Amino acid sequence: QVQVMESGGGSVQAGGSLRLSCATSGIILDMNALGWYRQAPGDQRTLVASITSGGVTTYADFVKGRFTISRDSGKNTMYLQMNSLKPEDTAVYFCKATLGFRNYWGQGTQVTVSS
Repeated sequence: QVQVMESGGGSVQAGGSLRLSCATSGIILDMNALGWYRQAPGDQRTLVASITSGGVTTYADFVKGRFTISRDSGKNTMYLQMNSLKPEDTAVYFCKATLGFRNYWGQGTQVTVSS
């Protein structure tokens, strides 16, 4: 059974940093596509960053140069390092694992950035 669970959210002032973690079970990280998404109140869920099975990373323009996605296959965990946070980064952040045609989502972790 595949499970994904986010952690590491919290409240931080603008300019600060947070590192989100996505612990997984039932999958092999470097054999599947993984991604971080976020959703602010009233908005649609939006892709923030992704990493392919081959390790190719992509970022949304609004986080390029500030966020870094990575994975540790030995720990079955994916990360999102978020630096230079802005108030507009406030959202619930979700991780997603894709296995074939199925997507598995975590429950989300809240990130709040104050000005």
